[in-house]
Amino acid sequence: MDFHLTDEQRMLQDSVQRLLAEQCSFEQRLAYRNEPRGYSRALWRQFAEMGLLALPFDEADGGLGGGPVDVLIVMQALGRALALEPYLATVVLAGGLLRDAGSAAQRQALVPAIAAGEMTLAFAHAEAQSRYGAADVTTCARAEGDGWVLDGQKRCVTAGDTADRLLLSARVSGGSRDREGVSLFVVDANADGISRRGYRIQDNTRAADIRFERVRVGHDALLGTAGEAVPYIERAVDVATAALCAEAVGVMERLHELTVEYIKVRKQFGVAIGSFQALQHRAVDMLVALEQARSMALYAAMMCTEPCAAERSRSISAAKIQIGRSARFVGQEAIQLHGGIGMTEECQAGHYFRRLTMIELQCGDTAHHLRSLSEAGGLIAA
Repeated sequence: MDFHLTDEQRMLQDSVQRLLAEQCSFEQRLAYRNEPRGYSRALWRQFAEMGLLALPFDEADGGLGGGPVDVLIVMQALGRALALEPYLATVVLAGGLLRDAGSAAQRQALVPAIAAGEMTLAFAHAEAQSRYGAADVTTCARAEGDGWVLDGQKRCVTAGDTADRLLLSARVSGGSRDREGVSLFVVDANADGISRRGYRIQDNTRAADIRFERVRVGHDALLGTAGEAVPYIERAVDVATAALCAEAVGVMERLHELTVEYIKVRKQFGVAIGSFQALQHRAVDMLVALEQARSMALYAAMMCTEPCAAERSRSISAAKIQIGRSARFVGQEAIQLHGGIGMTEECQAGHYFRRLTMIELQCGDTAHHLRSLSEAGGLIAA
């Protein structure tokens, strides 16, 4: 595997980091969270102008044909800036489902609008009982007349309160946990019968609980073949997990920098606390954990294109385990080295730690991935 970035990828990295440094400072982010959508529409349009929203889509559909490492670069920069914009929800997760499961007509109808920043998406999948199960779906879809009727409830849909379209998982046949019988539908988020309760979660991003009551959609709303959506969902979640790993690296990278800067200026007993060898060792331990996470995040990104689903899943689970452990360690060390100020609203460190906490829970927590990897026989065969 080649772990070096190409010249084009380095240019992408520099461009995104420069944009976010200018337009998404800590103070600007605090203002963006109070906007109607919970993020900056102006910054989202700048993402579109730079081509970030078109990055992972095929050129034939109006995208730029970028790969997982390109997405890793963007996600890592978003993590450094703690950006609130729904890039993961729209481009990586729901966009990945559209790219893999959608027909050519569906992609050509939606991808240009996404790339232009005119449409956002959210993947409405999790339910109260489902936890992290890809096939645990009770929301039902019934064929009726010239379309489908959708009924059910979805929980904690990331960016679901502001999305223009919802990619909904619904069961057309089988029991509540059967792998067969789950389908995907593209639904107008403002359609009759849909009610959304939006809220802000701990890290200041947005989510929603969504109810579907006799929501009618046409046959053209179905993505792919009816009843065969689970493999697409699993692949999209794997890719989104790899993107979260990259974001976490960006968060930890900036949190480590903030911590080192703080212990250089915070004085105790007349000297900077960074001069104490014990604290220097703790800062180095944070760096070691960060570098372990960085290598696994890049490994996860490169495994996103693995054709074997079982091998891909094992690799990304292993990466998420390391990310979860590193995130907890780096976050806790940063708060402890900052002292009481680290938990205040005015201190950046607390905001970064909150985002790391939420990343650890998204797309499967550490315990879930450790169990999955164990059941699969481990990353490396005995």
